[in-house]
Amino acid sequence: MDDTLLKSPVASGEIKWKLRVQELEAQTLDLMVRCEEVVRENAQLKRENSQLKRMPLFVAVVIDIIENGEVYLRQLGNNQEYITTVSEEVHEILKPGTKVAVNNALSIVKIVGNVFDQRVRVMELEEAPETTFAQIGGLTEEIEAVRESVEYPLTKPEIFRRIGVEPPKGILLYGPPGTGKTLIAKAVAHEAEATFIRMSGSELVHKYIGEGAQIVRELFTLARERAPSIVFIDEIDAVGSTRTNDGTSGSAEVQRTMMQLLAEMDGFDNRGDVRIMAATNRVDMLDPALLRPGRFDRAIEIPLPDTNSREEILKIHTNAMTLEKGVDLATVAAMTEGCTGAELQAICREAGMNAVRREGHHVTQNDLLDGIGKVICTEEIDSRMYL
Repeated sequence: MDDTLLKSPVASGEIKWKLRVQELEAQTLDLMVRCEEVVRENAQLKRENSQLKRMPLFVAVVIDIIENGEVYLRQLGNNQEYITTVSEEVHEILKPGTKVAVNNALSIVKIVGNVFDQRVRVMELEEAPETTFAQIGGLTEEIEAVRESVEYPLTKPEIFRRIGVEPPKGILLYGPPGTGKTLIAKAVAHEAEATFIRMSGSELVHKYIGEGAQIVRELFTLARERAPSIVFIDEIDAVGSTRTNDGTSGSAEVQRTMMQLLAEMDGFDNRGDVRIMAATNRVDMLDPALLRPGRFDRAIEIPLPDTNSREEILKIHTNAMTLEKGVDLATVAAMTEGCTGAELQAICREAGMNAVRREGHHVTQNDLLDGIGKVICTEEIDSRMYL
C-alpha cells in the first residue's frame, strides 16, 4: 500500500516541490550573504569617496587667546598668522601653545593637542626599572645627596614648602666609567613615583639643522605634561661640551642643540615638577653655562669604591651564587684596588663561569682569583694565594 503511494504522481510531485523549496531557501540564504557583502563594500566605498571629497585640514598653533571669542593662530609650515572666531565652548578650552586643525576657511575644526616625535616617545619608560638602592654597594653619602635633590622634592614636597626652601632643579653625576652613575639613576626611577624619561646625549646630535633642538623642546614638553617627572641625560658631554668656533656645520648644529637645552633647563618658562639628572665621564669638557647654579645646582662626584665598598659590591654580586665555605671576599676586595663596580661585577661573573666550565658545585676562592686575572689583566697576583 505504501509503495503504491510513493509511486503515485501526487507523492512524487510533492517530493519534487519540497526539494525545490529547499533549493530556493539555500539560494536565498546565499543571496542574503552576498547582499551583506555588497552593502559593506558599498559603505566602504562611500567612506573613501567622502574622504576624497573632503578638503584637507591644516595644523596651526594657538599664539594668543583674544576676547570676544577670537583666537590668534599661526599655521605650521608657512608661518602664516591670522585671527579666527571660535565658539564659547572651544574658546574656554584653548590655551596658548595648543595645536589645532583648521580648514581652508581658517576655522578651527578640532583640537589636535601635542604630537610628539616617535624618538621622544620611546625615551619615556612605561615601567620603572627594577634596580633599587639596596643593589648599589657603598656610595652612601652620594646616594643620599641624590635622593634629597631628586626623589624627596617629588615624594615629600610638603617638607620643602614648610621649610621654605626651593629644591635643586638638577644634579650632575660625574666620575670614572663603571662607578654606578647610571645605576643610581635607575634606582631613583624605581623609588620615586614619577615618570622617568631617559636618553643619551648622542641621541640629540642629528644631521639636519634644527632637528636636535626640536627633539629637546618636545622632550621637555613631554616631561611637563607627564609631571612629576625625571629627565635623565646620559653622556651629556656628547652635546654639552665647551663651545668652540671651528667653523664646521656639525659643530654649529651641536651648539644650537645645547643652547636649546640651556634654555629649557633655566629659561623663562617654569619647569614645574620636572627634575633633571645627567651623567658624564668628562666633566672637564662641559660648557661653564651648563654647570652654573640654576641649571645643575649640584655636581656629585661618584668616586671609585674603597675597600669596604668593594666588599659590599662583591657581596651583592655573589649573593645568588653558591660559594664554597671559606671564600674570603675581604681578601678579594683588598686585591682589587682601583677597580670599579662594573669590573667587580665582571670578576664575579668570570668566577661563576670558571665553576660552570669545570662543572663544579661551588664557586671557590681560586675561581675569584682567576676572575681578577682575566678582568684587570694583572700579573701581580701572588701565586701563594692559590690553594
